[in-house]
Amino acid sequence: MKFLVIGGAGYIGSHMVKQLLGAGHELVVADNFSTGYRSAVLGGTLIELDIADAQALDALFGTHRFDAVFHFASFIQVGESVTEPAKYYQNNLAATLTLLKAMVRAGVKHFIFSSTAAVYGDPKYVPIDEAHPKAAINPYGRSKWMVEQVLEDFDRAYGLKSVCLRYFNAAGADPEGQLGERHEPETHLLPLILQAASGRRKTITVYGFDYDTPDGTCIRDYVHVSDLVAAHALAVDYLLAGGTSTAFNLGNGQGFSVQQVIDTARRVTGRDIYISEAARRAGDPPRLVADARRANSLLGWQPQYNTLEQIVTHAWEWEKKYPWH
Repeated sequence: MKFLVIGGAGYIGSHMVKQLLGAGHELVVADNFSTGYRSAVLGGTLIELDIADAQALDALFGTHRFDAVFHFASFIQVGESVTEPAKYYQNNLAATLTLLKAMVRAGVKHFIFSSTAAVYGDPKYVPIDEAHPKAAINPYGRSKWMVEQVLEDFDRAYGLKSVCLRYFNAAGADPEGQLGERHEPETHLLPLILQAASGRRKTITVYGFDYDTPDGTCIRDYVHVSDLVAAHALAVDYLLAGGTSTAFNLGNGQGFSVQQVIDTARRVTGRDIYISEAARRAGDPPRLVADARRANSLLGWQPQYNTLEQIVTHAWEWEKKYPWH
């Protein structure tokens, strides 16, 4: 197959590129390098492109015939989305709409979209299944939910088939050590903890020890990045086999608390990790855990790296390689 991977120089996109290349597919990888890294793209044809540029997209689709498009090019910082909503609606929604219109013009019929558990907002029940009400509480989550609704309309009007994959907490790194998480600034818990372990930062800030959880810290569902991209590969197979447009939660179905992640990191690294305590952040629910049984049954997806030790170990091997080149 021939695929276009948008945002393929980023954290999850680069792991996707490696997975697809390993399966023998032909790839064009497009990124504007606002947050991605050329060195993270392990193969395929790499081009610099912004999906807000309709002319560039038309030229690309005029040159290549793609079986499907994978879309990873979104801004992801929840806090920033609150202070800079225009940036999030422009990139995550408007630029994605430009991409989708270009796909329709070119007759490309299959789309794999990185969505998020943030579409659900504060959970009414846990674990969260796909039928859970959609009530995003920040512009990041709303921008993703808007795209999901656009995709429903594009299916009805233009026959564009899509799978929306709602990530819970992507974590870990390539088990072979070639790729990992490289955000600037870093906002994800595990790499921040490991930066504290490696000495790149003095402490890890924990926001709230007074939640209604066994150890008082928030519980989240961490899913290994390699398992995440494996689900995307299964999702594109599902669409190419004639599957209908749908959405799937991607999580391991187990919750781990912030304190558990820190304790596991201490064991894996053998290092002291110092904590600084802070007040709760607004909008942080006590528990966010996925019900991913639908992906298990319809896609045949079974996470391979579902222990916290495996996730932390792979991320630590990557952190130890800093600075990355």
